[in-house]
Amino acid sequence: MPKAIGIIPSRYGSKRFPGKALALIAGVPLVVRVLQNAQKSKCLSDVLVACDDDRIAEAVMRFGGKVIMTGHEHVTGSDRVAEAASRLDFDLVVNIQGDEPFLPPEAIDRVVGLLGEPDVVMSTACSPMALSDGDNPNIVKVVADQRGDALYFSRSRIPFSGSHGSVDTGLFRHIGIYGFRRDFLIKFAALPRTPLETTESLEQLRALEHGYKIRVAVVESVFAGIDSAEDIARAEEILSRRGAGNVE
Repeated sequence: MPKAIGIIPSRYGSKRFPGKALALIAGVPLVVRVLQNAQKSKCLSDVLVACDDDRIAEAVMRFGGKVIMTGHEHVTGSDRVAEAASRLDFDLVVNIQGDEPFLPPEAIDRVVGLLGEPDVVMSTACSPMALSDGDNPNIVKVVADQRGDALYFSRSRIPFSGSHGSVDTGLFRHIGIYGFRRDFLIKFAALPRTPLETTESLEQLRALEHGYKIRVAVVESVFAGIDSAEDIARAEEILSRRGAGNVE
């Protein structure tokens, strides 16, 4: 049985929200919320945080989490995860982005499950989204073929619905999670960065531009990730409705 590990890449210097990883959500740092949530997955043998900042490492360990320190040079989260994975003995690696505190554990399990298909080397997830959010560049959209392989990811509205379009097509929000076969993750990190990856600032486009497939699981709608300080208040409202305590 292949062993899977979840790795949360984390850095302190977020451009849109400096210090986001340590922003408190009801008394618990965001990165710790993500870690605690991912630990509920049934398919992951372990979950840890990969970071290059002692402040993040100390916060995670204070709440009993595991940390692996990585270099400062990484441009994307998957590159940081690849460095961590190269030092670990697991068959499958799940990159869980550190701004998704309400990612359903079942979504993680679905992404891991897709890697059980012999032709799948990389997987991710998406969920239905409101049409009104289609032009929000902080919400990444994805379109897939009939087999479920991603055709494109964009910060723009895709697909465009013109005069002959239909809202029945729907929009799908990409969820910040990537499953990799470990050997492919190492290969992915060694690939040159690509024009579309740089233009959209979306690391997954590197795989598509180099000719690799990404299988996409459709899961239930989830709360959008934390992109700004304003999102913290909304996250705390969700925790309050769920009856979650300040410290887990």
